[in-house]
Amino acid sequence: MQAMGEVRRAVRGALGRLPDDVRRAPLVVGCSGGADSLALLLAAHAERPGGVVAAIVDHRLQEGSTDRSEALAAAVRARSIDARVHPVTVDGPGGTEAAARRARYAALAAARPHPCSPVLLGHTLDDQAETVLLGLGRGSGARSLAGMREWDEPWLRPLLGLRRDRVRAACGSDPVPWEDPHNTDPRFVRARLRAEALPLLDDVLAGGVAEALARTAAQLREDDEALTAWADRVREAARDGNTLRVDVLGEVPAAVRRRVLRAWLLESGATAVTDAHLRAADALVGAWRGQGGPRLPGGLDVVREHGRLVPARPG
Repeated sequence: MQAMGEVRRAVRGALGRLPDDVRRAPLVVGCSGGADSLALLLAAHAERPGGVVAAIVDHRLQEGSTDRSEALAAAVRARSIDARVHPVTVDGPGGTEAAARRARYAALAAARPHPCSPVLLGHTLDDQAETVLLGLGRGSGARSLAGMREWDEPWLRPLLGLRRDRVRAACGSDPVPWEDPHNTDPRFVRARLRAEALPLLDDVLAGGVAEALARTAAQLREDDEALTAWADRVREAARDGNTLRVDVLGEVPAAVRRRVLRAWLLESGATAVTDAHLRAADALVGAWRGQGGPRLPGGLDVVREHGRLVPARPG
């Protein structure tokens, strides 16, 4: 089948671009039972017979999910593919979508049979477009608008260059794919983007919106990677123990400096860093008038002392 050939080539290419130790490790495929993840699973198994584990996460959000997950595992095993069900508890801040994502990714990471094992995810070009559109709507920066990366250890997304309909055409009917009703539930933002916003944009702009958004992500990703590499060098040059020298930071553009500050704040113990936090910390370098710095989640303050930015614990 032509569509399966496309999916297999995408998987083969993505695996070939992995570091050697990762490429040789057993593969984990996150399998929801949807057509995208089933096509990915079958392609990975065809490329690596006997070297694939299907990880089926049971979010336990819908009636019958446990039975459905076990039935999927049995159907996958019937294709000579190892399959394991991972029940999770969905709770915590950010709403159901965010909590389910956290629980799912934690379960998939724990499912790896080897520390180097990559986890293959079935995100397509359409998912990439939805991610970029979400970032645009939320006023996110380049890191978010750059979308999902093909390789973001341990996550491998081989299908980002393929449209969803081509991937689904590769799935076939054994096992029978299952469509999660949450994917079309208008209570969820991504479902409305998929069903309403992107089709409307396609109509207004005469098509090609998903591809254009994916191209934008790729271009921004290249820019972000270059700026991040520059910021890494600056951070090492500015580092003085656990502080940063203001004179070194003041020599680089704000876009680079804020990347330095973000990485430094996270390694200093901040648990979340927003754009407002970064700009307040950056003002201690580029617009300092004796003011104090921001207080960050994680119980961290940033202050300027003797030409250094210092992470401080209040109290």
